Amino acid sequence: TVPPPPTPPPPPQGGQWRGGAIPPPPPVKEAPTDMKSTGRGKRESTKKKKNMRTAAGEIWEDKSLSEWPENDFRLFCGDLGNEVNDTVLAKAFAKYSSFAKAKVIRNKRTQKSKGYGFASFLDPFDAAAALREVAGKYVGNRPIKLRRSSWQQRALNDQTMKKRKYLKKGMPVKIKNSRMRF
Repeated sequence: TVPPPPTPPPPPQGGQWRGGAIPPPPPVKEAPTDMKSTGRGKRESTKKKKNMRTAAGEIWEDKSLSEWPENDFRLFCGDLGNEVNDTVLAKAFAKYSSFAKAKVIRNKRTQKSKGYGFASFLDPFDAAAALREVAGKYVGNRPIKLRRSSWQQRALNDQTMKKRKYLKKGMPVKIKNSRMRF
């Protein structure tokens, strides 16, 4: 013998829903989009991090760094001609699997090339291989000059702020990288 099918629960008082259909579950309240739960009751902000930079004694927020992949390995591409644009520079590095982005720096007012750009890689071995293989090759009408980019050295963080504070007081500071200036 087959047991009879279960009967639906009786409808609630007040006629909130009709027929034999089961009411939809109540809506789930989600956390605000700028906050994320870490699982321990604490909340972290998921807002984009401000990229504070320092150079030539000035401090500013660099909004263009948010366009680049995080924790990438960047090469400085120098001696570029006026005919080189982002796509031409990207074609020079396209054979590397971890190649992420290439950008030629331009004058904001005239949109003319400043003669240099950057190429970004996600793998340090691809960046090193590109540094060896592409350096001196013709990109456009000129041979390209490549160097490892020093963009991370200009980032403003707590350590650089402390070093600046001590230097202003005249106290000796150990500087690991001799190219860093304060």
